[in-house]
Amino acid sequence: MKFSENWLRQHVSTTASRDELAATLTAIGLEVEELTPLGAALDGVVVARIVSAEKHPEADRLQVCQVDAGGGALLQVVCGAPNARPGLVAPLATIGTQVGELVIKAAKLRGVDSNGMLCSAKELGIDADASGLLELPADASPGTPLAAYLGLPDASIELKLTPNRADCFSVRGIAYDVAAACGSAVVELDATPVPAQGAATLAVTLDAGADAPRYVGRVIEGVDASRPTPAWMAERLRRSGVRPLSLLVDVTQYVMLELGQPMHAYDRSLLHGPVGVRRARDGEALKLLDGRDAALDPGFLVITDADRAVGLAGLMGGFDTRVTDATRDVFLEAAHFAPAAIIGRGRKLGLHTDAGHRFERGVDPELPRTAMEYATRLILDIAGGVPGPVVAVEQAQHLPRPAIIPLRRARLASVLGIAIADADVERILRALGLGVAAGDEGWTVTAPTRRFDLAIEEDLIEEVARIHGYDAIPTTLPGGAMRLVAASETVLPEHDLRRALAARGYLEAINYAFVDAGLLATWQADEALVPLANPLSAELGVMRPRLLPGLVDALARNVARQQGRVRLFELGKVFTAAGEGAAPLETPRIAAVACGEAAIEQWGVPARRVDFHDLKGDLEGLAALSGTTLAFRPATPAWAHPGRAAEVLRDGQVVGAIAELHPRLQQALGLDHPVLAFELDLAALRMREVPRARAQSKFPSVRRDLAFIVADTVAWAALEASARAAAGPVLRALRVFDVYAGKGVETGFKSVAMGLILQDDSRTLTDRDVDAVVVSVTSAVAVAHGARIRG
Repeated sequence: MKFSENWLRQHVSTTASRDELAATLTAIGLEVEELTPLGAALDGVVVARIVSAEKHPEADRLQVCQVDAGGGALLQVVCGAPNARPGLVAPLATIGTQVGELVIKAAKLRGVDSNGMLCSAKELGIDADASGLLELPADASPGTPLAAYLGLPDASIELKLTPNRADCFSVRGIAYDVAAACGSAVVELDATPVPAQGAATLAVTLDAGADAPRYVGRVIEGVDASRPTPAWMAERLRRSGVRPLSLLVDVTQYVMLELGQPMHAYDRSLLHGPVGVRRARDGEALKLLDGRDAALDPGFLVITDADRAVGLAGLMGGFDTRVTDATRDVFLEAAHFAPAAIIGRGRKLGLHTDAGHRFERGVDPELPRTAMEYATRLILDIAGGVPGPVVAVEQAQHLPRPAIIPLRRARLASVLGIAIADADVERILRALGLGVAAGDEGWTVTAPTRRFDLAIEEDLIEEVARIHGYDAIPTTLPGGAMRLVAASETVLPEHDLRRALAARGYLEAINYAFVDAGLLATWQADEALVPLANPLSAELGVMRPRLLPGLVDALARNVARQQGRVRLFELGKVFTAAGEGAAPLETPRIAAVACGEAAIEQWGVPARRVDFHDLKGDLEGLAALSGTTLAFRPATPAWAHPGRAAEVLRDGQVVGAIAELHPRLQQALGLDHPVLAFELDLAALRMREVPRARAQSKFPSVRRDLAFIVADTVAWAALEASARAAAGPVLRALRVFDVYAGKGVETGFKSVAMGLILQDDSRTLTDRDVDAVVVSVTSAVAVAHGARIRG
């Protein structure tokens, strides 16, 4: 919110200096982001009119101007501004005046005398425009001190408002906070109703329910819209960051900045009536004021004339019914739109307007009538006209009600840690415009309708604290014993997983939880999505159902920047829809991606590409931290390379997948080299049993190696499971140390050699014991898998 310091001081009386005012605003939560002094030293700068302008005899770009500065005799001034012309009223720095670092002196420019300098706004330090002379209204009197004419010196103050302070998007809203902080009061606003002098009206209908519960309209006939905007109004708009356009538009902007109520002006001759508010229809189109064509859907509210859309409610008016300097009859609009009906609609069209910015955060529903009367008075005073009756239509059941909030004296003292006098509490609340009724235990407070952020007792306590002054509240340490909760030994800390991956050369990535629906479609992961109602952009429109799309996207950006060997991992939540009306399901997941060389370039190890087994080893290393044994079963997710992918199982349950990306997916993502990835439920790696100490056996172990011929379709995991079940409790370890297929082994079969390590806790195993285990294992794998001992 940007505004003029002098404008604010007209609404609240305070003796605070400019710096003190800025410090006060920041201290009460209205952070001053920028303060720009304007017109601080304009002594000797006066209003002047160019009477004649002739080409300089020795310079093509200079003109010799005869200037009326109010002193009787004309002054000759040489000027190079492109807009210098007879009749123009502009500032003149007289001889002896200091403009910036330049002291104006009588001089000769290319042999022609010059007695002063005609100035641009930038040269005077009152605006950034340096394109030409500052053009003043034609009725400005020559000789008038410029500072007095423009209401200078002044300052442009810009606040960085938090989203909950919608009431401070107006000069008057800020005035309430300043009055409370400075012990002053807000000046009463003169919004005396303007009586109707004519009978012209337009009927209004509301068909949007709670989205548009109040609409106020008024016809003013015989307006001279060609009149220039008064200098005082134009300057206040400029100092608030708004460029003056035309009188009727400037009046609506001025009222919005001063009171906080967005308004719109229509050319009455282009309306047929009745005027209405309804939801847009699918395929409906509207040409906006800025010339763009907006394609609408039922998510938008539109202002209609005889059921044709003529404005985008709460955002921008339509091009076809705009006011111009030729407008003679105007229809003014001031309405209340619910924030939920406006939020995100502008972004959907790539549109950001001051009106939309305010309506999204909440505008006082009681303001439309006040704003209408105020705007009517301004137009009549400047441009004349005959006002018709005010037409106000509302659906009272949908209007926000003032919040009535109890504030307990004891609760206030408990939260703040100090006791504030009742008189101070009441003064603060009343100065903020709140209704206060004292009671035995505290106060009953009625929040004004402009304060959407006041709903509970803690909100009132915050108001008292910030106005009383946070620096007036002593800093104390909390007392009492703190209860320390020990971390569960059955859950592996996330930090251990992060540290282990970092030790293996992976870097942690943190991606947005929002992703592009188009990217998910590329991954064939576009089922059960959770769309955002108000996305930051179209590319961040849905919550992520997986970590890998965002993680691989980050890998691709690194590869595109000449990073050939990339290792990334991420721990985060994924989101899936849980059905109509239910909250989305949130699941913590862990994922990692790798591409490039298996090892950093060096002389001692031959270079090779990272492969499936490298990533599988990294995943098994993570599982080892919690003593977890993961199983792998061939599978082919939609995103995976056939034959180079597997499901990851724990205790027989599928918890994720590991694979090389499918070549078509890699091509679609712009990746030239294979990418390996895994993603699984985080809980599968974090759950563990409490470690228990176990005595080492005092008896020797025995090893027996067996080589089996089995079909090459039989997986080692299946052989291992059968062997372990058959060996019984004396089996301490089972290792595969050779797999062979080729000469000596028939086609379609392979030789798998395994080592059985046997040991008992109570005695030394005999040959008979060992042979019995070998026979049991041999029989089990023969029955289950058709295996035979290799000869």
